[in-house]
Amino acid sequence: MKFGVASAAVPLLGLGPVAVGQTKRGENAVRGSATVPVAPNLQMFYREDWLGAPWITTAEPVVFLHGNLETGDVWFGWVPRMAQQYRLFRPDLPGYGRSAAPADFEWSLANFAKVVASYLDAIGVASAHIIGAKTGGAIAMQFAATYPQRTRSVVVASGPFGKVDPQFENSSQQVRLGSAATKAEMDYFEKLREETPASTRRDMQKVLSNIELDGLLPKIQAPTLIITSDKSALQSVETVVRYQSKIPKSRLLVLTSDAYHVAVANADECVTNTLAFLAESKARP
Repeated sequence: MKFGVASAAVPLLGLGPVAVGQTKRGENAVRGSATVPVAPNLQMFYREDWLGAPWITTAEPVVFLHGNLETGDVWFGWVPRMAQQYRLFRPDLPGYGRSAAPADFEWSLANFAKVVASYLDAIGVASAHIIGAKTGGAIAMQFAATYPQRTRSVVVASGPFGKVDPQFENSSQQVRLGSAATKAEMDYFEKLREETPASTRRDMQKVLSNIELDGLLPKIQAPTLIITSDKSALQSVETVVRYQSKIPKSRLLVLTSDAYHVAVANADECVTNTLAFLAESKARP
């Protein structure tokens, strides 16, 4: 595992104030799910987790954005440890899982970011830590650039910075999850792919084919952690460094792995480093 910087502007200095609106909890641990309206004809299903001490009455919110061909369930490996310190929200993005996309849904990163902002409004969260994997990582960066006052920090696990060949989404689960993945794990993710509506798969190709974050990256003002793997089939470390260096307050974490879906394949390493990163970011003036 390699953890370092790739930009002269990386040190997390002068973070400045953000809208802080804490989320509140009841007497007991929170483990549940709900559906909320976020736009006309659009309802989003989400899971909520808080496993912290019962005497803590507030916890900072974290919103997880999953990638293509999956749902908010894929963050299972992050919940046990992170939910002891943060209140977690894991929505199914429009068109996936139990969040159906309306017929007139605009398939673009900008609109997905707008939907995430509306989702925060619906659950009563002013700002949150935003964590995204794969396509969800691209959405997280778009959101951070568009809504800086609503973004406390950003963590991107193998998110693309530029156009992705739609055929890449047909890669085997072995390529996605790495050589250490079991057959049961690969079968589970293959089932998620098969359950993704054909219309979503078709329309998401438009998003993948038009990802271009170059101009947005310098606008991300929140502290940002970019995570990739040294043998990722999605993009080389050199490519990630070239883009990551454009984010002012960013750091790069390179994991030793042949998976590109590191949020699942290397969940424990990702969580360890994410918790340390968030703690350091909050400790900065």
